Amino acid sequence: MSQPIHPDHAEAIVIAPLQRGDFAGWLPLAQGYKAFYETATSTEEYQQAWERLMSDGGVHGLGARLQGQLVGITHYLFHDSTWAPQVCYLQDLYVSVAHRGHGVAAALIDAVAQATRAAGAQRLYWLTQTHNERARRLYDRVAEYRGFIRYDHPIKD
Repeated sequence: MSQPIHPDHAEAIVIAPLQRGDFAGWLPLAQGYKAFYETATSTEEYQQAWERLMSDGGVHGLGARLQGQLVGITHYLFHDSTWAPQVCYLQDLYVSVAHRGHGVAAALIDAVAQATRAAGAQRLYWLTQTHNERARRLYDRVAEYRGFIRYDHPIKD
C-alpha cells in the first residue's frame, strides 16, 4: 500500500506489515509512544511486545515508511464482542515528531480500517487520553467520539 503523505507533498508514504528486520526502527517509535503516555517499560517488555508482533498470534503491526525509513507504527488486534462476531482494536499509534501533521497517522488508521474490512470485522475502535489534543483533532475527522471514559482496575497484587 502506498499513499501520498500530504496532497501538496511529492513523496509517498508506504504502509506495510512490520517485518523482523524492522526492530531497530520500531524500537525508538515504541519508546516514544510509551514515553508520551508516561508508561515505564522495561527492555524485556519491549522485546516481548516485538515477539508478539512477529508471532502471528493475533497482534498485528504496520509500519509507515518514508524513503525507506520507518516514521510511524500502529498495532492492532481482532477480538470477539458480545454484540458482534468480530471487532478490531487499534491499540497503539505513533508517528515520529518530525513527521507529524503530514498524513502519516491518517494513512496508518486507513490501513487498519482496510484490514478491518478485509477481516469482516464490524467495528474499528481505539482509545486516547483527553490531553492528546493534536491526535484528537485527527480522530474527530476520521472517526466518531462516543463519550466513553476508560477505567482500569488493578490486577497485580
